[in-house]
Amino acid sequence: MPWIHLMIAIIGEVVGTSALKSTDGFSRFWPSVTVIAAYAVAFYFLSLTVDKIPVGISYAIWSALGIVLVSLIAWILHGQALDRPAIAGMGLIIAGVLVCTLWSKSASHG
Repeated sequence: MPWIHLMIAIIGEVVGTSALKSTDGFSRFWPSVTVIAAYAVAFYFLSLTVDKIPVGISYAIWSALGIVLVSLIAWILHGQALDRPAIAGMGLIIAGVLVCTLWSKSASHG
C-alpha cells in the first residue's frame, strides 16, 4: 500500500505543478483551486508513505518522478524545450535515485 500512496502523491504533485501556470499568479479561481487541492492530496499521501518507506527514499522518488513528468507535460502542453542537456540532467536525476534506492536496500539488508 505505501507504494500506491507514493504514486498518488506523485500524481497529485504533478497535477498541482502542471496547473500552476494556469493560475496566472493565483488570480484565476478554478486553476488555483486545482493547485491547492492537488498539493493537499500530494502531501497527504506522501505523509502516509513516509510511515512505511524511509523519508529520503520516498522524497527522492517523489521529486525525481515529479521533475520528469512535469517536464514532459510542459513539453507537450506548453511547448517547453527539452534539449539534450535537460534530458541528460533528468537521466542523471533518475540514476541518482536508483543508486540511492538500491544502496539503501542493500545497506539495510547487510
